[in-house]
Amino acid sequence: MKPKFITFEGSEGCGKSTQIALLADWLQRHGQRVVSLREPGGTPLGEMVRHLLKHDPAGRGMAAESELLLFTASRAELARKVIAPSLAAGCWVICDRFHDSTTVYQSVARGLDFATVSVINNFALGGLAPALTLFLDLPAAAARARMLRRPRPVGQADRMESEPPEFYEKVINGYRALADREPQRVKKIAADGDKNTVFEKILTEVKHAFPRELD
Repeated sequence: MKPKFITFEGSEGCGKSTQIALLADWLQRHGQRVVSLREPGGTPLGEMVRHLLKHDPAGRGMAAESELLLFTASRAELARKVIAPSLAAGCWVICDRFHDSTTVYQSVARGLDFATVSVINNFALGGLAPALTLFLDLPAAAARARMLRRPRPVGQADRMESEPPEFYEKVINGYRALADREPQRVKKIAADGDKNTVFEKILTEVKHAFPRELD
C-alpha cells in the first residue's frame, strides 16, 4: 500500500483550509485515523518559524534565500517528528502545503535557481513524498479577493499575503506548470465552484488514488 499522505496546494485564498477540513471529516466518518497539518508549522519549532515568516516584523524584507531555508527547516522538523511517525502508525496525513509550495513560491515566484531549490527541498524531506497532491486552481484575482475578505487579528499583517498581484500570477502559473509536469501525483481541481462541488471533485481523486486503502 502507498503512504496515506495527501497534500493540498494553491495560492492564498484558494480554499485549502475548507477542503482539508471536509476531507478529514469524511475520512474520520469512514473509520480512518487522520492527522491534519499545516506548513510551515505543525511542531513547536515550526510554529515559531511560521510566525517569523508570516507575522513577525523581524521577517520583513528578508532575503529570498533566507525565506527558502526557513521554510525547509520547518519542513524537515515536521517530516521527521510528525509525518513519518504518523504514517508508520497507519494514519492518514493531510498537509496544507508541502515541498511543492517551495518549488513554486521560492523558485518560480521569487526566482531562485530551480536546481538549488530542488536539492534543499529534497534534503529537508528526508525521503518523504506525498502520494497525492491536490492543487486548488483558482484564478489569481479571485483568490486575492477571497484572501482580502478573510478575518485576521487586528494589526496582524501577513507578509506572505502582502505581495503584489503579479507575484500571485506567477504562483498560479507555477502550480499549473507543476500539474502538467507531474500529472500522476498532482491533480488540478477547479476551485471556483461552491465548496461542496469542489469537495466532490477532490473525493473522486482521493478514491481513485487510494482504492485499496479505502476498501
